[in-house]
Amino acid sequence: MNVMVMAGTKDAANIIKMLSSTGKFNILATTTTSYGADIAKAAGADEVISKGLTLDELVEVIETNDISILIDATHPFAAIATHNAIESSNITGTKYLRFERPLEDLKENGLIHEVSSFEEAALKSEELTKGRVLHLAGVSTLTPIIEKIDSSRLFARVLPSVDSIQKCIDLGIKQENIIAMQGVFSKKFNKTLFEEYNISLIITKESGETGGTLSKISAAVEFGIDVVLVTRPKVAGLENKDICTDLDEIVDFILKIT
Repeated sequence: MNVMVMAGTKDAANIIKMLSSTGKFNILATTTTSYGADIAKAAGADEVISKGLTLDELVEVIETNDISILIDATHPFAAIATHNAIESSNITGTKYLRFERPLEDLKENGLIHEVSSFEEAALKSEELTKGRVLHLAGVSTLTPIIEKIDSSRLFARVLPSVDSIQKCIDLGIKQENIIAMQGVFSKKFNKTLFEEYNISLIITKESGETGGTLSKISAAVEFGIDVVLVTRPKVAGLENKDICTDLDEIVDFILKIT
């Protein structure tokens, strides 16, 4: 059976690995980067397309490769990709399955401020503090933040890649304010980082446990600083689709419907 996995996340790599181990599926993975493609190949994908696909291109790939099931395991904030996945499955009659990272049980706390966009996050941050702000939501979301927050007090933790660091510099972030490191870090590590850089507020997004959201928030709350949390975008069309939040259920679910 031909299965497409829209990948690029750690969750997607685990899904590919589990599907591959059964020996029952021919797996086509799609990613937007060569780095994501390498991860998908290493996980066991039989074929990888490593570029962003438009809706028309996605439909063509599904039809050309006779895809029976489309598994959307893209990032929770990749709303356009998820929209295109839903539409392409509707057009082609392909079974659509969304893997959704579980939401953390974030206890109500006066230090946690939920917003719906990064533009709103920047405004909320300006309202809450004139101290140092640490951006923990990826380099791609920095533009609306630096438009509102002075670069002298904005810090960014980004991937240690040339592209990420250069984008920070191009946006006007001081080199000494760029924290380049990769990983999902512990609460203890995050607290130490906040203390060392004298951070007053963090900006992060609701990425789920895989993205380390809970360890960032719990560290900030224990440290006593504000958290501006950008909530997940709502995607129209998901209401009537099958959604799995447990990786272990993915293979069983697919085997049951085939």
